[in-house]
Amino acid sequence: MSLKSFLAKQFAKFIYKKTKSWADNPVETQQTVFEDIIRQAKNTQFGIDHHFDSINTFHDFSKKVPIRDYEALKPYVDRVVQGEENVLWKGKPLYFAKTSGTTSGAKYIPLTKESMPFHIEAARNAILHYIHETGNADFVNGKMIFLQGSPILEEKNGIQLGRLSGIVAHFVPKYLQKNRMPTFETNCIEDWETKVDAIVEETLHEDMTVISGIPSWVQMYFEKLKQKGAKPIGELFKNFNLFIYGGVNFEPYRAKFENLIGRKVDSIELFPASEGFFAYQDSQKEKGMLLLLNSGIFYEFIKSDEFFTDPETSGPRRYTIGEVELNVNYVLIISTNAGLWGYNIGDTVQFTSLKPYRVIVSGRIKHFISAFGEHVIGKEVEHALKQAMENTSIQIKEFTVAPQITPTDGLPYHEWFIEFDPDGSGELENEDAFAEAIDNAMRNQNTYYDDLIVGKVLRKLVITKVAKNGFQDYMKSIGKLGGQNKIPRLSNDRTIADLLKRE
Repeated sequence: MSLKSFLAKQFAKFIYKKTKSWADNPVETQQTVFEDIIRQAKNTQFGIDHHFDSINTFHDFSKKVPIRDYEALKPYVDRVVQGEENVLWKGKPLYFAKTSGTTSGAKYIPLTKESMPFHIEAARNAILHYIHETGNADFVNGKMIFLQGSPILEEKNGIQLGRLSGIVAHFVPKYLQKNRMPTFETNCIEDWETKVDAIVEETLHEDMTVISGIPSWVQMYFEKLKQKGAKPIGELFKNFNLFIYGGVNFEPYRAKFENLIGRKVDSIELFPASEGFFAYQDSQKEKGMLLLLNSGIFYEFIKSDEFFTDPETSGPRRYTIGEVELNVNYVLIISTNAGLWGYNIGDTVQFTSLKPYRVIVSGRIKHFISAFGEHVIGKEVEHALKQAMENTSIQIKEFTVAPQITPTDGLPYHEWFIEFDPDGSGELENEDAFAEAIDNAMRNQNTYYDDLIVGKVLRKLVITKVAKNGFQDYMKSIGKLGGQNKIPRLSNDRTIADLLKRE
């Protein structure tokens, strides 16, 4: 065992004990975070406007601070962007994470000197928990790659801004810098395809042990590597044994990855966002990711099926950590030491464990299909596809689902746009049987969907094959190829569907 591996194991043991101390006291930990962030923001403009000086309990907070999304918080954010101090948080932010917006263009998410360290620590601790549980630490001696956005930052009114992954790149500890790939110059390449080609050239003959990134983009890297090296990834990188990912469910990609790699590798799931690093997989044996209750973030949860209701004009009920239940779909609401208050990030989660609190990301509150009252969420379509693929040779590269409300003939239906992997699947032998298997899995999960099929409001789903690289071409056409950009699993309209059909 190398000295580096030995030290990593000792540090992992220390971090595990430290994590356990707050994870064993979840309600108390969250109460401490709540009191701390309210105290620190009391004299900010937001704190004054919302009477933080008279907030003593969560009940007080929920009465004074409404749930907001970015659009609703934007008047405050705009003031911060203009350079004003003490608006959402004390002083000025260190950075803005610039992300793709919806109705208002780019979003500027503040990162403060209080919030920034937690982004770094969480990613580090995820790896350390893996080392502690498995005893595997040899990978620390090899090369690691993190597929991410450009670290080049702009400046706006004295505050630096860029993509979160690019900002984080500036905080990689010195002891990892020698092992880290690609080079800074390659990381700065903006065009994603050019960048991946350069990364392939740089890494092809290296001893890569850890690879990290969003699955769809890592898949693109693997495909180019395999083509260039004429070998499975597991042969090119004999010591590659750990894949770290976040942003999307890995399951739809797993079969394709194992085919590309040529063997199974361990994986760690992360739940990072510009707004905060919320959770990471702390165990290879347990389902879900450990919710980070001690990271300067106070969490609230609203049941998804109550989110758009407004009983007695008081809004839906807001739950705290001690009140949540297993297997219920919740909208995640955060208040943070970066100055986001009662903030709806748009993600939905389900708890898989309450001791400790572990979650899975079940979808997006904005990404659902309920064109006919079916309330289909991301977790359901991913699970249905996984079930249908079991015991088959079928591999898929990407997929999305949209309703077809006005078909040229027959009943409406859900249209599944699937890019099959020709190398793994070959031609889909029996499309009808595969569609039937997905449909049955959907009906078993979602009673609303089943009722609509039985009641002949909907007919069974229809599969539309997407041409090779069709999703990549679509993302390129809207300027979102690579980085942290992801294909939505679900849309309640035909915006993406119509563009895919045009490709």
